[in-house]
Amino acid sequence: MIEELIAKTARREFSRAMRFEEGSGALLPRGTEESGRLLYLHVPFCESLCTYCSFNRVLFDESLCRHYFAALRKEMSLYREKGYNFQGIYVGGGTPTVLMDELEETLSHARVSFKIREISVETNPNHLTGENLEVLRRAGVNRLSVGIQSFDDGLLKAMGRYNSYGSGSEIRERLINAKGYFDTLNADMIFNFPLQTGETLERDIDILRETEVDQVTYYPLMVSDSTRSAVERTLGRVDYTKERDFYRLISGRLTPHYRFSSAWCFSRKDAIIDEYIVDYDDYAGLGSGSIGYLDGRCYANTFYIPEYIERLERGELPLMASRDFSLQDRIRYDFVMKLFGMDLSLDSLAEKYGRRTFVYLFPDIAAFLCAGGLRYSEGALHLTGRGRYYWVIMMREFFTAVNNFRDFCLNARGV
Repeated sequence: MIEELIAKTARREFSRAMRFEEGSGALLPRGTEESGRLLYLHVPFCESLCTYCSFNRVLFDESLCRHYFAALRKEMSLYREKGYNFQGIYVGGGTPTVLMDELEETLSHARVSFKIREISVETNPNHLTGENLEVLRRAGVNRLSVGIQSFDDGLLKAMGRYNSYGSGSEIRERLINAKGYFDTLNADMIFNFPLQTGETLERDIDILRETEVDQVTYYPLMVSDSTRSAVERTLGRVDYTKERDFYRLISGRLTPHYRFSSAWCFSRKDAIIDEYIVDYDDYAGLGSGSIGYLDGRCYANTFYIPEYIERLERGELPLMASRDFSLQDRIRYDFVMKLFGMDLSLDSLAEKYGRRTFVYLFPDIAAFLCAGGLRYSEGALHLTGRGRYYWVIMMREFFTAVNNFRDFCLNARGV
């Protein structure tokens, strides 16, 4: 089956790309005022830990968290001193809104330090209070992304989210009450849970349509090597044969009311989208365990929070490892990430990398054209309906490879 071949190939290639070189060679490229860069800030603290999540996250500790935010601001200042500028901010986690005063101060520091045009922040449903929403709006947040996953109480209980973040009906009301505070209010959802059925998925989509939220991001469940046993123990074995049918159901039910912003992001209007890797060519990763991509160099910060804080208190960047992508890897990276956003201008790619671009990309383009995943029109490649699901598979494998790299780093450090 073509989907299985795509998954296998993507898994192999992304695993290869995420092999980093540890040690003193982990350096940033030279900073410039170049436009089109995003600042990713990672806040790893959570009030409870979901079994399926393998992002770098720890249980909330207020004292440690306050020291962490102070270190994060120091890290931003070091980037400014090195000549970097950024136009957008994406704050992910973890749960960035665990300490609103620290988050507000950190965003204010970023806006003073850089020429920021847009800010996107992640949160959980229990933080959608009037006071928090006012603070976020005052801090300049344009897009708020709420981690919902599902409105189904049975699934929420199995995930361990029901007691921490509320029932499906409570989450629905909080989401409705948060409308109008920001340019974009996004609902983060997950599909292909082992316990999920077509009926529960349909009900989730019905509720999303009722809320008329600005944007919906529907991720497939991504299970890293370290979380697989916990997921199977609490939720059951993941069945990837259901994934395509679930994705078609989601696309069919949402597209009369939303348009595709990426292969798994649906928007009612022009909006900031969740995948900063689509909108920005380069992004700096700040925070413990954060990964960045600047001028063809992919790098990672230390995953050990005390070390992260200590190094920044000494005035050092907390870099742990880096990898310089070859020209072919850079071209293929842009090919995958830009097409994830639905379209890729071949002229823009050739202008960036030169005419040899198509020597490197010809096998990939030819294969996806033959498989019906791409169509060519007016100097650009576009995802077809079939191609959208192919790219969901590839991005699932990309983020799984990133999560496996995190697992490797944490295990190596003994965290």
